[in-house]
Amino acid sequence: MNKKTLFTEFDSVPTKAWKQKIQVDLKGADYNETLVWDSPEGLKIKPFYNRDDLTAISKVPFPPNQWFIGQRILVTEASQANQKALILLTKGVESLIFEIPNTQVAPEILFQAIDLESVPVYLQFDVFSLEQIRPFLEYNKNTGNHLHLGLDPLGQLARTGNWYADENKDLKQLGGLLETYPGQRLLQVNAGLYQNAGATSVQQLAYALAQANEYLIRFQKFLKPASPNGTVVTFELAVGANYFSEIAKLRALRLLWNTLASEYGIAGKCHIITEPSRRNKTLYDYNVNMLRTTTESMAAVIGGANTLVNLPYDALYHEANSFGDRISRNQLLILKKESYFDKVSNAADGAYYIESLTQQLAEEALRLFKSIEKGGGWLSQIQSHILQRKIKESAAKEQEDYNSGKLVLIGSNKYPNPDDRIMDNLEKSPFLKKKSRKTAVEPILAKRLAEKEEQKRLRDEQT
Repeated sequence: MNKKTLFTEFDSVPTKAWKQKIQVDLKGADYNETLVWDSPEGLKIKPFYNRDDLTAISKVPFPPNQWFIGQRILVTEASQANQKALILLTKGVESLIFEIPNTQVAPEILFQAIDLESVPVYLQFDVFSLEQIRPFLEYNKNTGNHLHLGLDPLGQLARTGNWYADENKDLKQLGGLLETYPGQRLLQVNAGLYQNAGATSVQQLAYALAQANEYLIRFQKFLKPASPNGTVVTFELAVGANYFSEIAKLRALRLLWNTLASEYGIAGKCHIITEPSRRNKTLYDYNVNMLRTTTESMAAVIGGANTLVNLPYDALYHEANSFGDRISRNQLLILKKESYFDKVSNAADGAYYIESLTQQLAEEALRLFKSIEKGGGWLSQIQSHILQRKIKESAAKEQEDYNSGKLVLIGSNKYPNPDDRIMDNLEKSPFLKKKSRKTAVEPILAKRLAEKEEQKRLRDEQT
């Protein structure tokens, strides 16, 4: 059958005809007020999309059809972390994220029997210590290993309000490492904080790009990947509940990164790690969190994440445990092994709504990015507390929508179970903790939508 003539027997339907038919069915109701939705970013979301909406298509530089199931491991002792990693690799985990606190870790022990050429490994350090970091860089020198060192002093400043040491020392040390170890994957932009603090998708994209640009401005002469398909900056994103918007967000980031990198003449692909957002997760009716993380993981796959880390359904109130980790891992295994989400590359390609949304998010984020750069750049704006204020404004609007019931979380502000009890099951505090300490800037604080309501329910349990 000739594919070019497959649908010639059907007349094409122009946009005007669709709208006229919808107007008839609305029986006098206003089209814009009834069917056009305002997204949190201020975008007008229409009830239908077609070819006419694709005035310009920017081809998303989508990664190969391969995504990895990742899991975090806290490294308190190298040999124990290594044994845990080897066990996880037999249970479906394909990528490892080692979280290294303020302790000396020997890479040859941590990586023993792990094939770093086929298993992507990410390192995230609690401190910026050259004594900690250099052994890993020396170990990885002149290899084809998939080792990513998540060095992000700007992210440390945003999250805690303080540098590791101070601005000059942190950035000088980072520049020295980039110069000494060219081609290694050192930089990471931890942009998940923005989503978890209540930023819109446009803000998340613009702030992530502006944060990456701070590194490019200072270190562009050192940022040459070992190959054209290598990685210069790894982005870590949190994926929220707005399914199609989150798919488009990841796709838009790839467009934006390509645009920015090309301005500096830097080759290299956009590398993305994702994890479900904590902002919409709940303490009560906690099993619903499994449904939320499943759809968020689906959005991450379709959006083009390289590595997915799932959030255990009980992560808010339980310490890390084998059952919660197993369930979260199996959610991703079902997507991959039973639902075949690894069989189609760029599944959203050509979908009119997602393509249009990708383009709109990229354009709005680029506009905001340019405004940030005109205002002095990411660092200047966070030091003057402009970014913090903008995120607070967006978070307050989202919180208002939750409080009014416009934004629904089942089991919390809609259909709660009054008999649900959690007090005796708490192993850690699920709420934002504020510490009274001196900071260089106001930190960006992650906070969940249901916290205030949950605190009241916990008090009621005690009465």
